[in-house]
Amino acid sequence: MDTDGFTEFVANRGPALLRMALALTADRALAEDLVQEALTRAVGRWGKLVRDGDPERYIRAIMLNETRSQWRRRVRRQEVVTDDVPELAATDTTDYDVVHRIDMANVLKHLSPRQRAIIYLRYYEDISVAETATLMNCSPGTVKRQSFDALKRIRRLAPELIPDNEVTEREAT
Repeated sequence: MDTDGFTEFVANRGPALLRMALALTADRALAEDLVQEALTRAVGRWGKLVRDGDPERYIRAIMLNETRSQWRRRVRRQEVVTDDVPELAATDTTDYDVVHRIDMANVLKHLSPRQRAIIYLRYYEDISVAETATLMNCSPGTVKRQSFDALKRIRRLAPELIPDNEVTEREAT
């Protein structure tokens, strides 16, 4: 197995992969598991991935596919009800940026998994509509529509998070 450069790749691109996984799952533990799963699958094909020229794209595709599979499995899984409510962490409101990051993370939880993935790829990773459509295995029109719907929902849920948020008459109705 040819793993030359794999460790260096993980050290350099691991944080970006984790950010993507966090956007996809909205849960740190699930995100770490998702990255681990994708890297585990990629290491066996590392030599070929490097020769093909874009191992990160392959790993991102693994993450998206695994997330889709988890969404499907979650629909069939039953929730376990418990009497114990977990203690919530205290929020330090003195750091404006941290509060807005927390707010954005909470708002993203209100989007569909597909919308979260598209918003992450388009606006956090700055990937084109065409490339996002390829990664998501959908049409560019779907990417545009899902982006529009997601941003509209974000504007409605947390207008303070989007700079220069102007609500048009059509959105207000």
